[in-house]
Amino acid sequence: MQIPTQLKHKPVIAAEDYSRIDGRAAYETDAQGLSLGLAQWNDRGQVDISAKVWRHTGEKWSRQSEELPLHRVLDLAILTCRSLLYFREEAYRHPKGYDEEHPVIDRVGLQGDAMTVAVCTENDHIDQDIRLFQDALGRDGELLGERLRVLSALLKDMGY
Repeated sequence: MQIPTQLKHKPVIAAEDYSRIDGRAAYETDAQGLSLGLAQWNDRGQVDISAKVWRHTGEKWSRQSEELPLHRVLDLAILTCRSLLYFREEAYRHPKGYDEEHPVIDRVGLQGDAMTVAVCTENDHIDQDIRLFQDALGRDGELLGERLRVLSALLKDMGY
């Protein structure tokens, strides 16, 4: 299915076959494509690049399609990788999967400041939810590992 090109987000690079590889939802997802393009919020003289997940209901393109600035896509990748590392190397040390007294996992330096990565202790069900989260990571280990290996190889090819 071809993603729309007449809307405010202007695709430049597209993966129109995303529904076939959308994790455990592959072949049963409404996420039909991914694109990198010119952001819908661009003003005259200022052009930003955004990433977009294109959702289709089966009848029309959905308003639930999501558009993110590229730096946020990368910030989500950083948050994901740091979280995976935490659950692989640190969480098992704590009976509840996290240190109740010190829920901050890391501070990742970005733009002269830092992104604080922490267990969300404001969640009333964090003790149960963190276990469910860990279980889901275990189930999705192969899917995530495959994507991380691809990402790692691409970053190495780029000199990072």
